[in-house]
Amino acid sequence: MSKDNTLAAPRRTRIQIRNEKTILQCAIAVFADHGFSGATMEKIADLADMSQSNLHHYFKTKADLYESVLEKTLEVWLEPLENIDPAGDPAQELTTYIEHKLEISRKEPEASRVFAHEMLDGAPFIKARLQTTLRDRARAFAAIVEGWINAGKMRPVDPYHLVFMIWAMTQHYSDFAPQVKAVLGVSRLTRAEFDTAKQVILSLLLGGVLIPAESR
Repeated sequence: MSKDNTLAAPRRTRIQIRNEKTILQCAIAVFADHGFSGATMEKIADLADMSQSNLHHYFKTKADLYESVLEKTLEVWLEPLENIDPAGDPAQELTTYIEHKLEISRKEPEASRVFAHEMLDGAPFIKARLQTTLRDRARAFAAIVEGWINAGKMRPVDPYHLVFMIWAMTQHYSDFAPQVKAVLGVSRLTRAEFDTAKQVILSLLLGGVLIPAESR
C-alpha cells in the first residue's frame, strides 16, 4: 500500500498568527498614509514594534506585504456581496449589503484608503484579481438584479452601474473622510454620522430602483 509523501504545511503557532495580524494592521496604517511608494518596511516594523529581520520572516518584500493587505481587503469587501440571496426580497437584501459596506468603511477606513491608492495607481498589484474574482462577483450580482427586474420587483436599471453607485456612496466615508469631517465640522466620524448616511443612501437608492409591492 503506497504512502502519500505530500508534506503538509507546518501549522502556525498562536504567536505567529498574532504577529502576522499585527503586521497587517500596521502595514495598512502605513500604506494608507504613504501609499506603496512612500511606505517602507522600516516604518511598518517600527509601528509593529519588531525588528525588520523578524518582519521579513513573515513577508519577504514590501510588495508581498502590500499584496497581502489588498487581498485581505478585497476578501472582506466581497463577503457581503457573496451573501446576497437571489430568492430574497430586494429591499432587505440591498439594505443589508449597504449596511455591511458602510460598517466596513466605519471600522476599517484605512484599508479602504489603501485600496483607493491602488486604484489611483492603475491597480498594478491587484489587476488580475479585479479582472477575475471581482468581475465574477459583479456578474453574479448583476444576474441577481436582473432576476428581480424580470420578476417585477425592481425598475429596469443597469446592475453594474447600480453596484458602482453603492461602492461609491459607501466608500466615500472612508476614502474622503477628511473632506466629510471638514464639511460636517467634526473631528471624527461617529456611528451617528454613518447612521445618517445609511438613511440617505437607502432612501435615494432603494426609492429609485424598487417597485412597491402594491404596484407589482
